[in-house]
Amino acid sequence: MDSQFLGSAVEMLILEVAGQGPTYGYELAQTVGERSNGYFELKEGSLYPALHRLERQKLLRSSWREADGRRRKYYELTEAGRAELAARKRSWLSFTAGVNGVLGTNRIGLAGA
Repeated sequence: MDSQFLGSAVEMLILEVAGQGPTYGYELAQTVGERSNGYFELKEGSLYPALHRLERQKLLRSSWREADGRRRKYYELTEAGRAELAARKRSWLSFTAGVNGVLGTNRIGLAGA
């Protein structure tokens, strides 16, 4: 799979989870893993560079907080991040509709698989 395509999808997943409320890296990775039924396992080597990139792009903001005796960096979506997430979702849904149309999988289940 094209790594740029995968990276963009991972960023969209990060934005989606952060859009649910402030979250820290490990919690974010766990949430993505659970919601994807284990399909996406975000490792430190891909998660934190993506978080930092999204923060540099002003799509996320971060703050340090004390929780359970630990200092953690929490991330949350900015207004620009909300707009970007909405645009990426529209683009993703359009893309998957096109692929599913070609594959014949627009219906529930995998027709012809």
